[in-house]
Amino acid sequence: MRNTLGDGVTLTLFGESHGKGIGAVLDGLAPGIKVDTDFLEFQLSKRRPQGHLETSRIEQDQYTILSGVFQGYTTGAPLAIVIENQDVRSSDYCDISHLARPSHADYTALMKYHGYSDYRGGGHFSGRITAPIVALGAIVQKALEQKQIYIGTHILTCGGIKDRPFADYPKDILSLQTKLFPVLDDVEKQMKEKMEEAFFQQDSLGGILQTAIIGLPAGLGEPWFSSVEGKLANALFSIGGIKGIEFGAGFDFAQMSGSKANDPFYMDNQTIRTKTNHNGGINGGITNGMPIRFNVVVKPTPSIGQIQDTVDLLQKKDTHIQIQGRHDPAIIRRMAVVVDSLVAIVVADLLASRYGNDFLTFEA
Repeated sequence: MRNTLGDGVTLTLFGESHGKGIGAVLDGLAPGIKVDTDFLEFQLSKRRPQGHLETSRIEQDQYTILSGVFQGYTTGAPLAIVIENQDVRSSDYCDISHLARPSHADYTALMKYHGYSDYRGGGHFSGRITAPIVALGAIVQKALEQKQIYIGTHILTCGGIKDRPFADYPKDILSLQTKLFPVLDDVEKQMKEKMEEAFFQQDSLGGILQTAIIGLPAGLGEPWFSSVEGKLANALFSIGGIKGIEFGAGFDFAQMSGSKANDPFYMDNQTIRTKTNHNGGINGGITNGMPIRFNVVVKPTPSIGQIQDTVDLLQKKDTHIQIQGRHDPAIIRRMAVVVDSLVAIVVADLLASRYGNDFLTFEA
């Protein structure tokens, strides 16, 4: 089992959904980064369930930083954080431990780990494991902001309701920082109504998240196997539920001609920019200084209350399953802050590879 991401700045995850705790280690992070605990806790609150439309498992996310921080600043040593699991209800999974939940990792986990993995709440495959990503990502995000690099994610579509895309990047990203329901237009009520419909039908919804990164210098990334798209996709596809990604115009390129798809260059005083940004801020796998923009598709939450066909993994026969427990009819709202956090860590890794690990605290 491999659980480490990155080259210069690496993230390693550990823990299970119903184990004693979950955690992560961030190694290679520069010393001297101020740890803003208020921001860290606010970011964790964005990921935490809100109201009856989301899981009733309410974890307080009480965290302990074991190493890598001293007197409020990173030391350069591995930054290790542990978050307790307190609100567990493992009995929900006892009766279905031998049944493969549709679109979950139960069957594939059995094939890989031979029945030894922790099945409760999805074990190590659970979205619960994203909490320490958010905690460590919050520390990195604040360091990036000191370098005028900002990241924002909003719900572009959910349940057929559409938010507007990014327009004024700095203003839009700033507006998202304080929102628990990350949308740019006045569509929160409509999206929640669609989620409520799914909730009462014992069903679930998916959607699309749109992310923007501004302030990145041109020249990050590599042309082949360490392209910016590749680095981001590698990280984002590790988040359970993300099944697709597109950069810039993405799949809309298929309907465009070259004259419409190309991004013409021009001089903005002494800075080279492009008049359009169909390529999402990346050419040849390398940042071009324009905002990076991409969309990710989030599949509907696979845990639903309806009766579904499945297989008994012990008896090897067809059967049915009705999943009980505490689940979200739409995980997309809570996933936005996870995307921001993981993207921040990838960006820190890209910057370290280009400029060295001290870049985030070095004063030019």
